[in-house]
Amino acid sequence: MKLLALETANEQCSVSIVDETQTLYFQLDTRAKAQTQTILPMIEQGFEQNQISSKDLTAIAFSRGPGSFSGVRINAAVTQALAWANDIPVIPVSTLQALAQAAYQQAQLTEVTAVLDARMQEVYMASFKLDQNNIMQLVDEEKLLDYQHAAEYQKYTLIGSGSALVNVEAIAFQQITASANDIATIARQNALQKQWFSAEQALPVYLRDNAWKKIPEQGKP
Repeated sequence: MKLLALETANEQCSVSIVDETQTLYFQLDTRAKAQTQTILPMIEQGFEQNQISSKDLTAIAFSRGPGSFSGVRINAAVTQALAWANDIPVIPVSTLQALAQAAYQQAQLTEVTAVLDARMQEVYMASFKLDQNNIMQLVDEEKLLDYQHAAEYQKYTLIGSGSALVNVEAIAFQQITASANDIATIARQNALQKQWFSAEQALPVYLRDNAWKKIPEQGKP
């Protein structure tokens, strides 16, 4: 099995290639909003280092959102293009679930409420709990909430960029971010069980009905 995992939903870019048991390649570019310039060269570098091509992939996993609108769109578009061109199945992974998985990997947290800053005085939010396979699983529903309702929706330890927006004292784990390795960890279980979808199902999830608002409307400086 060869699984390609892509993560661009958080305004950074990372690419991972894994097999059944190990990571074969990982590259992270932390520059904000450089995904369009870096993702394809990073994928090619991974192929070259492992002496494989797109045709050798078992599946492509990607962070399907919620997250940065442009980042989520890039992730889905690249995944669809590669999958369609090579008849490869896809595995969409929640950005919030990947964030929860990162919290387990980085801080050994087993019950978390993942929160991402959604701008416009709102956050993306959901809670997760570790299962017997060491995969963080959703225990409620992914939602887009204002800060007040988000505080009421919290179940476990807050993690992610929106933590302090929900609770000003929740700063311990706000720097945790997900990477393609977290996407790969989650998707590997699906790939081993052939739980995947056709290329046309590589669709982004925004949670916000109007994802096309201009920057001034998003409350950004």
